[in-house]
Amino acid sequence: MEVLYACCCGIDVQAKMLVACLMKAGQKEVRTFATMTEDLLQLLDWLVQAGCTHVAIESTGVYGRPVFNILEGALDVILTNARDAKGYKARKTDVIDAEWLADLLRHGLLKPSFIPPLPIRELRDFTRYRESLVRERTALANRSQKLMESANVKLGQVASDALGASGQRMLRALAAGQTDAEQMSHLAQGVLKRKQAQLQQALEGRFSQAQRWILTELLDQYDQVEAALQRVAERIRQEVENSAAPFVVDAVQLLDTIPGVGETVAQIIVAEIGGNMERFSTDHHLASWAGMCPGNNESAGKRKSGKTTKGSRYLRAALVQAAWAASHQKETYLAAQYKRLVKRRGKKKALIAVGHSILVIAYHVLQTRTSYQDLGGDYFERRNVDKQRKRLIRQLEGLGLKVTVEEVKEAA
Repeated sequence: MEVLYACCCGIDVQAKMLVACLMKAGQKEVRTFATMTEDLLQLLDWLVQAGCTHVAIESTGVYGRPVFNILEGALDVILTNARDAKGYKARKTDVIDAEWLADLLRHGLLKPSFIPPLPIRELRDFTRYRESLVRERTALANRSQKLMESANVKLGQVASDALGASGQRMLRALAAGQTDAEQMSHLAQGVLKRKQAQLQQALEGRFSQAQRWILTELLDQYDQVEAALQRVAERIRQEVENSAAPFVVDAVQLLDTIPGVGETVAQIIVAEIGGNMERFSTDHHLASWAGMCPGNNESAGKRKSGKTTKGSRYLRAALVQAAWAASHQKETYLAAQYKRLVKRRGKKKALIAVGHSILVIAYHVLQTRTSYQDLGGDYFERRNVDKQRKRLIRQLEGLGLKVTVEEVKEAA
């Protein structure tokens, strides 16, 4: 088999140590290093002095990242999926894994994972941190709702957002020991003022001293998370505006033209796939990488499963969120696609399909650097005029009507 790299290295990374196998002129040299920064710098010096040009690291969560970051500038580093670098199950040690990686790399048999440039990776850190804050805020809201239910306070059944501005004012009063429901109902603001009679009934609960203390803690934590979300949102905007990566600001603005994709989702898409689509040969390649297309599991002519692959859960969640928003808009292609699929596929599969379409649209928007042009809500009717006519005729005949069709001649 042809040797592509005369001097290369395979690295098997663990939490506390790593095993590196250097292959040069058919000879193997194996060394073990700790994972402290000083030890990783020694690894870099050893590889550079040996004339190593390419390094393969098996993707093992966060453990491989510091190794990649230190070697990235000096060597050509490949981060590969563990699924693509499996060796023999009966012979598995750290040394054998490192040798196997080096041998595969030497012959060009490893498929590199997509690693965006450093500015995009930094933006990704911010957007993923924001996502963790959103999940934390949701968890706090759910805990607060359970606490209210245990005290028979039905605020969440009257107010659409029990932890909104009005809801927090009333809950703060409850946590402070207030028991006059009528007086607390006057703390409502905006359209919630119209529901004062219902609020008065909903606030007639029985909070114990322990529950009041816990409610105060939950509200304080909720305010802290809200403040953190505002700070990180502002920081993400600054990162986008001042990014060293080209085309980031324009990419966010162009993606914002897609129905259902707001500023937040556009930032996540750019953070996860970058603004340069040259890394993905086609939109199908991008959809497969993101896990937004059916998987292939076929044997003997029978398809066993079409389950989607894992992909990027952050990108997937953002696309499904955008698909849900797009499905509620009127007279758009994406809304028409959702309505067309939901009848026979169900909500979940329809949302995945619309999310896939949004990702394909995003690929072409970023590739051509042009705004999205919607095909219209009647696209499928215009595309299949004959099928639409036959379907309508069948519906009328099903109602017991005899249908005679005559073409309307256009006026001269």
